[in-house]
Amino acid sequence: MSGTNGSKANGSRPMVVVEGLSKTFQLGDQWVRALDAVSVRVPAGQFLAIMGPSGSGKSTLLYLLGGLDRPSEGQVSVAGRRLDSMSSDDLAQFRRETVGFIFQAFHLIPTMTALQNVALPGVFAGLPRDQREQRATWLLGLMGLRQRMHHKPSQLSGGQQQRVAIARALFNNPPVIMADEPTGALDSKTGQAVMHVLRRMCSTLGKTVIVVTHDPAIARYADRMLLLKDGRVIEDRAPSQEEKRDVA
Repeated sequence: MSGTNGSKANGSRPMVVVEGLSKTFQLGDQWVRALDAVSVRVPAGQFLAIMGPSGSGKSTLLYLLGGLDRPSEGQVSVAGRRLDSMSSDDLAQFRRETVGFIFQAFHLIPTMTALQNVALPGVFAGLPRDQREQRATWLLGLMGLRQRMHHKPSQLSGGQQQRVAIARALFNNPPVIMADEPTGALDSKTGQAVMHVLRRMCSTLGKTVIVVTHDPAIARYADRMLLLKDGRVIEDRAPSQEEKRDVA
């Protein structure tokens, strides 16, 4: 199933193109089909929520889209690049340049300040210290955390840590932001604040945002919902007006 439902990005060039994507795992003496012939296109600048119950294949799909895993069958292209035929080195470069990842567990380095955590991608990119700290400072300001940039993760709330993680994901200015259960470790109010930030990344900065979630409340921030069950797309639509209420 494919589509470009419910987005102001309709008519844009596709940022993500997936054709017949399948992923099979071996568990003991059994083979499990985590994804089964998924096909979908995501226009540039769209906010897509990938939803479904535990075990539906949604995180597997995200990892394939982000070049963190390889498909068993099918093709996946992101930003015009075929991931399924890339070497490991090319995939690593793709992940650095094209995708910013955000995870439920934040994955911040506890001994580093917020500024140092956000600037870390600049170290791997070989940027001079003043340049990477200048960009990290700007990104933390964008997240409303300029006054917290010298604090370590243990000195920040869960929501502040997730915003630091979002700032870090934006450091290399990737066209795509991918988030796996980004509000899973947060209370509902803090989770809403984080989702507003991601919504702004799409609406204001033009990022393509792909969020995996099991929480139906997250769908209201999206332009489009992709519902998976048993590794297959069973629904592909825009959120209803009822689902989108109260989103600024």
